[in-house]
Formats: sequence, C-alpha cells, structure tokens
Amino acid sequence: MRSNYGYDSYRGRSRTRSVLMGIIVLLLIVFILAVAAFFLLQDRVYYGDDGKAHIDLPAFLVRDNEPETPSPLPVQTPNLVVVTPEPTPEPTPEPAFSPVALPRSALTDGSAVEGVEQAGGNAALFDMKDDEGTLGYVSQLPQAISAGASAAQPGLNQAIAALNETEGLYTVARVACFRDNLTPKMNNTLALRSPIGNWRDQQVVRWLSPKVEGTRAYLTGVCRELAELGFDEIWLDYAGFPSAADGDLSYLVVGERYDPETLTREVEAFYREVTAALEDYPQVKISLSASAALFSGEDDRSGQTPELLKTYAHRVYVPGPGDSAAAKAYEDTQAELGDGFPLPVYTTPAYEQEPTTTSFSPVGGGQIIR
Repeated sequence: MRSNYGYDSYRGRSRTRSVLMGIIVLLLIVFILAVAAFFLLQDRVYYGDDGKAHIDLPAFLVRDNEPETPSPLPVQTPNLVVVTPEPTPEPTPEPAFSPVALPRSALTDGSAVEGVEQAGGNAALFDMKDDEGTLGYVSQLPQAISAGASAAQPGLNQAIAALNETEGLYTVARVACFRDNLTPKMNNTLALRSPIGNWRDQQVVRWLSPKVEGTRAYLTGVCRELAELGFDEIWLDYAGFPSAADGDLSYLVVGERYDPETLTREVEAFYREVTAALEDYPQVKISLSASAALFSGEDDRSGQTPELLKTYAHRVYVPGPGDSAAAKAYEDTQAELGDGFPLPVYTTPAYEQEPTTTSFSPVGGGQIIR
C-alpha cells in the first residue's frame, strides 16, 4: 500500500479557470445591465417605417452629440435713403405740319428757307411735275426726254439735292400724276380717249390712263428720281382716274384704257408699284389727294377708296381752301373705319398755274383731324 506520508501533491492555481471566471462575471454584469435597460427604456422603444426597432433616447443623453446651433447674428437695419422721383415731363407735341407752296425758282435762288419762314410754315412744297406735265428737275427717263417734259437747266439737280440736305427744312415734291397735258399729246397711246381724240377735263387738260402699264412705269420712275434727289415726301396728286367732279366721264371710251369695272384695281396697282420703287428710300413718305365726295361715302368714279388711302398714304390732301364739307366728310369716314384711319387731312390751293408762296390749311378749325 502506497503511503504519502502525510503529504498531498500541490498543483498550483489554474490560469484558464481565472479567465473563465472573469468572463462569467462580465457576462453577468452585461445581463444585469440589459435587464435594467429593458425595464428602464421599454417605453422608449418604437418601430419605424423601415420595420426596425429604434430607441428614443432622453434629451440629456444626446445633447452633447448634437451640433450647437449658432446664435443668430444681430440684424443691422440699413440706413434708408428716400428718393423722390422727378415727375415725368409731358412730351412736347410736334408742331402741326404747315407746308408752304413755293415757285420752282426757289429751288436754286436760295429763297426757300426764307419763304417758308415768312409764311409761318415749317415745310417747303415744290411742284415737281405740274398739271401741264413738265418736270422741275432734269430727268433721265426716256419718256420724259422724248415728250420734252424734262428740265434742261445745268446744275439744277445738284442744287435741288443741296437744298434737300438743308438742316431743319422738310421738303415735299408734288407730282400731278395722271392729269398731264403734255405727255398724251406727244404719245396718245398713253392717254384716256374720247370719240374724237384725247379726253379732256373741264379745264381742257388731258389725262394719262392708269390702266396702261407704260403710264404707271413712267410716273413710278419720276417718283424714284425725286426720292434720289432727297425729298422727304412725295405728294401724288390726281393719283387715280378722273372723278365726276373733273369732267364729263360719259365721253370716256371704254376699252383697254378705261374700264369702269376695274378702276380700283388699276389705281391700287399704281400705288403698289410706287411703294415698291421707293423701298430703297424708306424715309420718303407718300401722300395722296382725294375728293371730298370720296370721304362722304360716294363713288367719285376715280378708283380711289378710303381703304386705299389708309393703306398707302401718310397724309391726305383735299380740295380747298377751307373746305368744311371735306372736314365733315372726313370725320364721318374716320368714325366708320375706326382708329386705323388716323390720317391728317389738309386743304390745298389750286394748281392750274405755278404757285406763288401759298400756305396750306389743315382741315377743320385750323387743326389736323386725327
């Protein structure tokens, strides 16, 4: 029998055992804390839209983790400066257009500006194609040369161009269009005809036919040459067929040169051709003459209409002087056509002879009718 003789063997403390005991104690502490947290935070547990559990911690636990909101900067009130706007001045109305008819001699003798001032006007008007058919300038048109209508004075065109460049001087060139005593006499293929020859009006003046293309081309060429000379406005007088007030229309031969069914069409063709010829001179205005009867709604048998005037005219001239019937007729026509027909209308002096210094009068009590 083996005897230990009163001694037991000594093995020492196991390290593994100590580690296990530490882990057990740690787990026990964690368990106790978890149980405590469960009971303390169970009212703050919620499930969000993502299906996961979330804990709504007390504010004192998360305050230190949130960024501090900076204090707002003090608001500084700027120094306000009150500026009182200046009242907008009323626009100064333009003076009424007041043309003064001058003789052709004023084109070259230096009297044009003085003549306008003495008459109290603000524009000079020259008869650049008169009712006889003669031109107040040197033309390059074959028709004008062959008919003897062109002027022949050396340096005339240069003088006209220089006058038209005068600062502050507005110039108007009158063109007696189809009322022309000279050209039909030299070339009656362009003329309105009667059974016994060229048709003549009450003053025994011949007329060109607006229906003939060659006639329209000649007058269109005259307008373009005047624009090239620098006139501000071209006034187309007698710019249609003769009206009932001009003569006995029953003597007109109906045919290739006169057709009562197409009068307006031929007149509009002429207006359209002149407008196209002046496309290179957009600053040049076109004005037209019209009878008082046209404004009162009558068919004056000229081929003109208020609608054509509205479309092509910058301003309108009616026979005068002091034609109160024309003023009333114009007012009535304007009312019928509406605000789209705001043409100024002027009465004109007669042009049977070359004019002396003559002022034009606005229709209607000295005021432009608008």
